[in-house]
Amino acid sequence: MKRYAPGSRQITELCTALMLVALSLPCLAEKLPRPDHVVVVIEENRSYQQIMDPSNSRSYIHELAKHGMLFRQSYGVTHPSQPNYLALFSGSTQGSNDDACPMQYQGNNLASALISKGLSFASYSESLPAAGDTSCMSGGYQRKHNPAVNWQGTRLPASVNLRMDDFPKDFSKLPAVSFVIPDQDNDMHDGSFQTADEWLRTHIKPYVDWAFKHNSLLILTWDEGNYMGGNHIVTILAGPMIKPGVSDQLINHYNVLRTLLDFYDLPQMGESLNAKPLNWNRR
Repeated sequence: MKRYAPGSRQITELCTALMLVALSLPCLAEKLPRPDHVVVVIEENRSYQQIMDPSNSRSYIHELAKHGMLFRQSYGVTHPSQPNYLALFSGSTQGSNDDACPMQYQGNNLASALISKGLSFASYSESLPAAGDTSCMSGGYQRKHNPAVNWQGTRLPASVNLRMDDFPKDFSKLPAVSFVIPDQDNDMHDGSFQTADEWLRTHIKPYVDWAFKHNSLLILTWDEGNYMGGNHIVTILAGPMIKPGVSDQLINHYNVLRTLLDFYDLPQMGESLNAKPLNWNRR
């Protein structure tokens, strides 16, 4: 083995390199928390400025922002709706640039990654006619907002494509990760901010109250903005592992997917490979 004299340039360089490695180890070793359950609620077509307008300060959404982490530099990937949902679910827009229906894909996605590791996923869509239904629309339900159905029959079973009526009242029975898709009357697409906010208070607040006591998490986000303001949207995380605050980390749907996959030590896919996980103040 080659030896170097004490005080030599080689020894100095070696010591410096070892110190740099040692300083980087805490960052490399740091892992995201592993929530028992994550519920991702996706709203529609409102800009950050519209949602966080002070006139809405008494809303449930603003209450969530105060008790969780508000990401002030969150952006949709593109327009219109469907490619944003596909990006969040699979790390790719799948070449989609419109809301065409029906579409079917065979590649990796969040649900298939969870299932392959023995974990669970479900998408709960309001106004879905029946569990496993593959219709393009029914009343306020729009398949373009329900990305999982596009892999149904190729990579995913029909059992992951559920109605909002199937959302369990016993939240401990939720899958590891759930997508919640309000219909167009309640997601701000066709209805008002106030209607959607009241829907969240009624249907999601009970879960959030429970989550704070049971190591679980809510992610509330929007698919896209209102075609003004550079696709700037709101993303909020609320749960017991998160200190209330704001983050100016620049994020989009790929960062959210990266975080969901990292929670459960799942392989990254598509553009999530190049995205950093969400960074927040942890309790």
